[in-house]
Amino acid sequence: MTVCAIEKTSATPFTIAADGSYAARLAGDGEARFPERWTLTGPEPYAVPLPLAQPEEADSEVLPLADGRVLIHRRVAERHGFALLYPTGGGEAGAGPRTGELQLGAVPAADGVRVTLLPPSPDGHGAFAVAVGPASTTVWQVAGVPFGPERVARIPGRCSGGVWLDRAGRLLALDRELDGPGGPVTKAVAVDLRRGGEISPLLQIAEASDDRLLLADPDSGLLLIRSDAPGEPRLGWGVLGSARPVRFPECLRAVGASATPFAVQPGQVLMPESCGVALRVDEAGDGYGGSVAGLALWRPADRHVFRLGAPAGWLGGTGRWTPEGRLHLPYATPEVPCGLMGMTLPLSPPPPVRLDPIPLPPAPARPVPLQQAPLG
Repeated sequence: MTVCAIEKTSATPFTIAADGSYAARLAGDGEARFPERWTLTGPEPYAVPLPLAQPEEADSEVLPLADGRVLIHRRVAERHGFALLYPTGGGEAGAGPRTGELQLGAVPAADGVRVTLLPPSPDGHGAFAVAVGPASTTVWQVAGVPFGPERVARIPGRCSGGVWLDRAGRLLALDRELDGPGGPVTKAVAVDLRRGGEISPLLQIAEASDDRLLLADPDSGLLLIRSDAPGEPRLGWGVLGSARPVRFPECLRAVGASATPFAVQPGQVLMPESCGVALRVDEAGDGYGGSVAGLALWRPADRHVFRLGAPAGWLGGTGRWTPEGRLHLPYATPEVPCGLMGMTLPLSPPPPVRLDPIPLPPAPARPVPLQQAPLG
């Protein structure tokens, strides 16, 4: 395994499709932004730019689908527009492929409403967005529906996050903030998108604690959690549907509560303790007033966290585990504009062996002196 020096990472979001086939990001600098699709299958990754006649705004969002198209979300006046981009072969001779665009419609956004894309849907074809208002949150399906964006759920409260709990794209976990007697409290809830947005509690560690779901693996049921129930914000883990309490390992406390898990090893059916977990660790002090990102690898069954450096040009602090336990990290540098670095989770050191003193055999009986012998 190669251990790299800690490097400052790209602030540009980099999103990987649910099946790991494609990825997308908004490439370029300043006012010359354009979507870029990465193909991750095959012997080596390669990038395909998807520019249009006008450059994209820096706050546009992109999301890859399993069929190779890229969803783009743009803010246009008081509406949020969505479209699918794809490469075409209709360019002029020597000009390379052009970009096709299929408009999907728009979502209205009143003042004070923030619209963002959710992580890629597990089915690889649909795409969803959340519109967060002062008192409620709306979930929209913006791709994979025949007649434009469709509202699928309306949730009381201000929601953030967004984690899929199953492989069918039906159960979505959101961190919902509600006003309580002692102030706002955030609890993760599960939303059933096929039953009109039916809500059920997901995390209830303590009555007044903020309990957020950061990541989930549908195969094993492993949940990665951030909560202040232990008295301070801590990283913990639990199992979906289990009656056992959430655990907050001391080894995760050492990496800091701000560490963010971004990838869980799939395929470990009913074995959450065996899943590899990758965390991005932000550290202040790069000499220029910014932060640098390191990498931490951990497995719930172990009591050890491996702190590693991130590859130079690491994109967005993201990556993907394979079922075989290989972690792939995307990076882009002037020398390698489209690259993946692979690594595996090292073996944890064995627990310390307790050495108990070896009991000595009893000493042989010695003859008792006559003057000490009992009277007959």
